Parts: sequence; structure tokens; C-alpha cells
Amino acid sequence: FPGLLSNPKLVPVHSLNVVMNQNVTLSCSSASAPVRYTLFQHNQQVSSLNRSDSSPALFTLTISSASDLGPYKCKAEHNSSSAGKYSKSLSFTLLEPVSKPVLSSPTSHPAKGQNVTLSCFSQNGSLPITYTFFKGQQSISPPKVTHQREAAVIFLSVNSSTDSGTYKCKASNSFPNSMKYSNSFNFTLAEERSHSQALIISLGLILLLLVIGFALAIPFFIIPSYKASE
Repeated sequence: FPGLLSNPKLVPVHSLNVVMNQNVTLSCSSASAPVRYTLFQHNQQVSSLNRSDSSPALFTLTISSASDLGPYKCKAEHNSSSAGKYSKSLSFTLLEPVSKPVLSSPTSHPAKGQNVTLSCFSQNGSLPITYTFFKGQQSISPPKVTHQREAAVIFLSVNSSTDSGTYKCKASNSFPNSMKYSNSFNFTLAEERSHSQALIISLGLILLLLVIGFALAIPFFIIPSYKASE
């Protein structure tokens, strides 16, 4: 006689995190035997297997679209009975690679000694996302993990031109081989900016004075020579 039928357990053989077009296996098992196992998705029968011992039923699926993620349930029933019991439902989570992150700051021209922020944000990709900040090739902060769709932020103090950059950030998640780097970002000290602006203005004034001087010199050189030729 079959043993007392218990609620079956439905578990993934590997992980509930999947990528598109991945083959996955679900295991359904019960403490009693013999048992007929049936896998359902949205109350639609997917497949059925019979087991004469306590070995689990293994159902292999292919995740080819978002509709294949679930939810799934497993039904266990004795061959001699129409009554059955169901497992808890489960669904797969589709992993997406991170998109190229954007590195930005509210100001790109801080004053010397000013505290500034750098934020790194990846618009797409499965959560959580891990962000790492770099100056050149050197990491400048511990990795920051975000469990919501939000930017990772670090705080810096720009005290000299050596603190101006070049900065980058990296985003990664649990998607296989998922890793993207941002654009580079540089700060320009406000005093350096003012010096360069002053230099440009000075050169512009010099050029303007030369043009004016040349214009004033025309009557003294061109007109006398024209009269001499008459």
C-alpha cells in the first residue's frame, strides 16, 4: 500500500537565477511512493513523471522568454488515487547584464579644498549591482552594493591638481561576465580655470591692440606712398 501522501517539495537543481535561453531543472519529491508527479505552470500541465521509489522527479525546461519564468507548482498523487497534494509555487528570476554606467558630479570646477561627490549609475541590469570607483587604475573605495535602482556615491576632497582625476567607475552584477566601465571624469580647480580664462582674455586684448594699431598705421604708410606715386 502506498505511504501517506505528503505535500511535495519543488526546488531548483541549481539556482532560480537564470539567463535567457538557459536550460533549467526542477526537482519534485515526496516522502511516499509510488507517486505520480505533475508539473504545472499557471494551472497548465507541463509534464508528468511516475516514480516507484523515493527518487525525485526531474523536470527540464528552457527559459526562452519572460513567460517561462513561472510560477511553477508540482502535484503529487498515488497512481491508485485521484486525490493529490501540491507543492509551494516558485518562479525563476531573469538576470540581465548591467548597462554602461554614467559617472558624474554636481560640479566639475571645485574650489581648492572643496568637498565633492562622485556618483555612478547603471540604468539597466539585475539587482543588486556592485559599483567600484577608480582613480587611474587604483581603486579608491570599497565596492558599494545597491539593492535598489539608485546611484552609488563617494565623497572626495579636491586639494590640488593631483586630485583632479582621471576618475572612472565599474558596474557589475550576478550576470555571467557582466562588467562595464564608465566614461572618464576630471575635475578642474576653479583657480586653474580662472588662470586659463585670464590668459585667454590677455591674448585676446593683445590681438585686439595689434589690429587697432595696424588700422591706425594705414593712413601714415599707405596714403603717403599713394601720393608719391602720382
